[in-house]
Amino acid sequence: MGKLEKQQEIILLSALKQDNKDAFSFLFQTYYTDLVLFCGNFIRDKNSCEDIVQSIFLKLWSDRKNIQIETSLKSYLLKAVRNSCFDEFRHLEIIRQHEAEYESTVLDSYDTDNYILHSDLSDHLHRALEKVPELYREAFMLNRFEGLKYREIAEQLNVSERTVEVRVSKTLDLLRKYLKDFFMFLISIGIP
Repeated sequence: MGKLEKQQEIILLSALKQDNKDAFSFLFQTYYTDLVLFCGNFIRDKNSCEDIVQSIFLKLWSDRKNIQIETSLKSYLLKAVRNSCFDEFRHLEIIRQHEAEYESTVLDSYDTDNYILHSDLSDHLHRALEKVPELYREAFMLNRFEGLKYREIAEQLNVSERTVEVRVSKTLDLLRKYLKDFFMFLISIGIP
């Protein structure tokens, strides 16, 4: 790791506190690569190491006015990397715990009855859509299933946006009527 003399560190830190970007750039260039390599002793992913070191330098810049370094800047940066790695480990462990809890909850809550029910609801929706006049159905499907905006549908169908809006609205009214027993399913596909 690049070594700066104590006097050089004091001058650079003083310049940093005065918002000197050149001093910051010099510190970054002096320590960045070595800090990424040091971080690699804890975390094997190079991108994560680079993110951690960049975050440390961002914090150094944002806290530059109030930073108090008791030892050397090198020691300060090494401790910051080490602490950030430990924080990353704790964060990853929490994520793993939540994923494990979520997976066990999700796996416990799904059974074939629910899947069949979903399939059944989809069949009802398709049958209900077949009852809707074709002009209305086409505008609705382009909007809800293909994600097109009213303007895009209007251009594609060569009608006004207002016509598209009316057709989608009429389709929603008809689907509410045809599928009144499946209220929760309607909400899940965006049919209020």
